[in-house]
Amino acid sequence: MPLAKSFAGDNHSGVHPTIMRALEKANTGHVAAYGDDPHTRAAEARFRDIFGDRAGVFFVFLGTAANVLALKALVRPHQAVICARSAHINVDECGAPEGVVGCKLLTAPGRDGKLAVSDVEPFLADINFVHHNRPKAISITQATEFGTLYSVEEIREMADFAHANGLHLHMDGARLANAAAAMNVSPAAMTVDAGVDVLSFGGTKNGLMYGEAVVFFRPELAEEFDYIRKQGMQLASKMRFISAQFEALLADDLWLENANAANASARRLAAAVGDLPGVSVTRPVETNAVFATVPPEVVAPLRRRYFFYVWDRARTEIRLMTSFDTTEEDIASFADAFRDALESI
Repeated sequence: MPLAKSFAGDNHSGVHPTIMRALEKANTGHVAAYGDDPHTRAAEARFRDIFGDRAGVFFVFLGTAANVLALKALVRPHQAVICARSAHINVDECGAPEGVVGCKLLTAPGRDGKLAVSDVEPFLADINFVHHNRPKAISITQATEFGTLYSVEEIREMADFAHANGLHLHMDGARLANAAAAMNVSPAAMTVDAGVDVLSFGGTKNGLMYGEAVVFFRPELAEEFDYIRKQGMQLASKMRFISAQFEALLADDLWLENANAANASARRLAAAVGDLPGVSVTRPVETNAVFATVPPEVVAPLRRRYFFYVWDRARTEIRLMTSFDTTEEDIASFADAFRDALESI
């Protein structure tokens, strides 16, 4: 039996019907393996249409792999990556950057998941001290783990600072589509045009069955990535089934349609629960995430009906995520369940 609609994550949703049809269409006949196929070439061309002719595109299975292997192309084991303390690479990737790349993560608190240049500057004070890991990259997340957004100007400022100090700028774009939809700007405007060097572009959280892309905007950084991907166990033999999904996602603005739907649902969800007794929305609702503090007693009865995560147990802050397929009925039902839980305490 499938679970009721989940508000725990946008990777709890199923596959968008258009993507499923693309998979079925790709499942015809034989094609060459390891990306030497028409679907991969077409998907790569769609990425170049969005990000420019110099974009180097490499498909992988997982978001963790996209982030970690991208960083492996940028830094060596004695070097370091600066990121927000809340960043996915720091909190939710089981030490994969350290374990696979061998580098060190240097973390700063930031604000609502965002880093400012002033957060990064202190890490460069001893950049030439041989006893310390030497910073070589900054990693930012767009949209952040809190659903918040960097402006294009903030990204450009970070990129300029990174490059002036000999660092690379990586962007974890697992929810880049949600960011572009929310800001009404192109993906290129907040990445290659703003000075980002390498992007992890998300698909799984936006309607794909599986699949992410690593996109290099400086070709010299991608020179060894074919080998890094292979050694990292992310070179798919039947790559057409990743590529065909991206081919469909990036056609006819499906990526934007899905992201807009998820973002709009988050706004409706925040409005539906934000005024309930004892509930306080704690973060700006800018994409498809709603963070709120709730009475501790409602968590258990509400989670018996709907799955979601308690983000901060100390103050009972919960995270609610919406997906491309979240409906107004789903939100109304969740709000009703929330009221029932409040009345039961």
